[in-house]
Amino acid sequence: MELLINGCRLNVEDLGPRDAPLIIAHHGGGGIGSLEEPKATFGPLSDEYRVIVFDARGCGRSEGIEPYSHAQWAADVDALREWAGAEQVTVAGGSYGGFIALEYAVAYPDRVEAVMLRDTAADGSNLEIAFENARNQDRIEIQWENFNRYWSGHIRDDEDLKQCWAEMIGLYDHTYDPATSKAQVEDGFYRHEAHNWCFQHNWDNYDVKPQLPGIRVPVLVTVGRYDWVTPVSCSQTIADLIPNAELVIFENSGHAPQREERDLFQQVIRDFMHRAVPLAVNA
Repeated sequence: MELLINGCRLNVEDLGPRDAPLIIAHHGGGGIGSLEEPKATFGPLSDEYRVIVFDARGCGRSEGIEPYSHAQWAADVDALREWAGAEQVTVAGGSYGGFIALEYAVAYPDRVEAVMLRDTAADGSNLEIAFENARNQDRIEIQWENFNRYWSGHIRDDEDLKQCWAEMIGLYDHTYDPATSKAQVEDGFYRHEAHNWCFQHNWDNYDVKPQLPGIRVPVLVTVGRYDWVTPVSCSQTIADLIPNAELVIFENSGHAPQREERDLFQQVIRDFMHRAVPLAVNA
């Protein structure tokens, strides 16, 4: 469905029982993300919880109205919570969506019931590690001009974004299957304006580490052992700084344990939710 949220038309799916505790999951990828990823990841919890997934402004099928800032994307999450009629929410996100989940937890502490993170970071310093990992791998041939343009937000148009993404997607899974990667590229959405905004305006200003000790709700931090772009050290930093955080490392995954170890991942997030937001308490 389409909802007008903070003056922007967003593509939203509202799953599960309306009277159940609410989870809002933010997709990763900035301008290459859509609700399809968090729907596949967190949607299975909708047999017990209410789960809202959506295309962020400037992404997927949603309207493109600036700014595409972390503050605006977090404010859109809160407006969705208010639309849903929930006093509190479990906020979830993977990769870039984890940035927004953390920004939300910091900016709206009274509205957060729990947090679920997947393969993310608390600041932008992971790019230095990611570049080093890209230089040291022999899986794919890096087109360095395009690689640099992608990570600095100098993409020319949507087709250029798709091409740059296609050239590097082979780095993401622990077990590389070119056919699977190609299919993922073709199934994606590409919105270069939002992508460029992320790296020209958001990245250098992103650092929530000083605020993380103030997050007092239960937090699940998950990461693939072989994640090249937001490696285990990034998740360890988050888990070390948040008092009530638990870290789970998926030993046979890269950046996407929700796909590469799907059954285990689903069990981990469901067990966490049962502990953090018990259904009996909310009934």
